[in-house]
Amino acid sequence: MILDPQELSPETKIEIDRRFLHGKEMIKQAGETALDYFNRRDELIIETKTDPQDVVSIADQNVEEIIRKLTREVFPGDGYLGEEHGQEAGTNDYLWVIDPIDGTACFLTGMRSWCISIALMKGDKIAAGFVYDPNTDELFTALAGHGAQLNGKAIKAYDTKSVTEGVMGIGTSHRIPPSELLPFLDKLLSSGGMFIRNGSCALMMSYVAAGRLIGYFEPHINSWDCLAGIILIEEAGGWSSPFLDQDGLNKGNPILATASGVAQDLRQMANLA
Repeated sequence: MILDPQELSPETKIEIDRRFLHGKEMIKQAGETALDYFNRRDELIIETKTDPQDVVSIADQNVEEIIRKLTREVFPGDGYLGEEHGQEAGTNDYLWVIDPIDGTACFLTGMRSWCISIALMKGDKIAAGFVYDPNTDELFTALAGHGAQLNGKAIKAYDTKSVTEGVMGIGTSHRIPPSELLPFLDKLLSSGGMFIRNGSCALMMSYVAAGRLIGYFEPHINSWDCLAGIILIEEAGGWSSPFLDQDGLNKGNPILATASGVAQDLRQMANLA
């Protein structure tokens, strides 16, 4: 699921490095626009998707278009898969997977639990990930084979072997019945664990990579919400379920991503062992 840099030619490594540097700069530019929209959120046009809890604003749509525009100018042959504007085929095998505002409901109600999440894929592998929180100016980045960083400093997943020693991140939606999440919560709480849900999958997964949470579980999630988080966590020494299996890129899948010491226990709780 994560690109192996040892299998790449020197030329391909250079191309990925160029995109990694671009991604770090581009996501912060997009973040400035997103934060400006947040500060003017009372002016935004809001639409509801199929799920009444799933909303979208002009901010989501325009921030995604900014990300695509900035990247097209430098890498015109790359493709895109975004939450708001769908898939756009490229002429090469690089694909940018974009969630322009992960946590839109929080964004629109004035809570600061939202971020921008972008993953770069090379073929069917994740090559890099970027999660930017404009509210705190925290930029989480990962490049395959080079570890994970927060604002340029190396980060590591929490070194723990017990769910009692940390807090679990949880996500859910009305796409799946409550019965798919409640057994996991029962097992976690019965084992002495605890959880939070802040409304942003990408942000909580970044916190797993940084050692702030011990893991993240959601019974079904879309690729743009979690691909950047997956490479962040794995490059930070954690473990992730095989999200991209069975066309997870386009159809979504369950996601469990954890610190390595509690991975086996949490896999059993999530019935993903």
